Amino acid sequence: MTLVWVTGNSGSGKSTVCGVLRQRGHVALDADEDGFCRWFDRTDGEAVAGPPYPVPEGWLDRYGWEIVRERVESLAEESRSRVAFLCGSAENEADVLDLFDAVVCLVIDDETLRHRLATRTTNSFGRHPEELAAALKWNPLTRTIYERHGATIIDASKPLTEVVDRVIAAVQES
Repeated sequence: MTLVWVTGNSGSGKSTVCGVLRQRGHVALDADEDGFCRWFDRTDGEAVAGPPYPVPEGWLDRYGWEIVRERVESLAEESRSRVAFLCGSAENEADVLDLFDAVVCLVIDDETLRHRLATRTTNSFGRHPEELAAALKWNPLTRTIYERHGATIIDASKPLTEVVDRVIAAVQES
């Protein structure tokens, strides 16, 4: 079994890569859409149902996006006989990295980030000025954080087929 975490900043292409992996016949799950992540209140740790949109100023200072360890543990157990990709990003990723056999981090430049968030159709995160500011703040940190974790870093501003080929190759190299 190989469980692969495909991560990166908002707008880096995780969901798009996930879709292409599925089209190519791989087991690929989107951490956001497939229920692996949730909003939570940083003050009390409680899950937040139905966050406001657009988020009011300061909302992202109190609330965060987290991955649920139990869901990833279940996926790891279910995926013993095959390669499975989980694509997403959450602020508590360090709490689940031990469950993955490989980590791939998609990185993009700020101009590409702005364009993708402004034109994306899969979800609305990043369109509101507060969300865009947060994404731009996180963007330069992403590469540094994942290089420290030994992740394979992939320039996701390249053509999509090349990016997906590199994601698959990273798994074969691990």
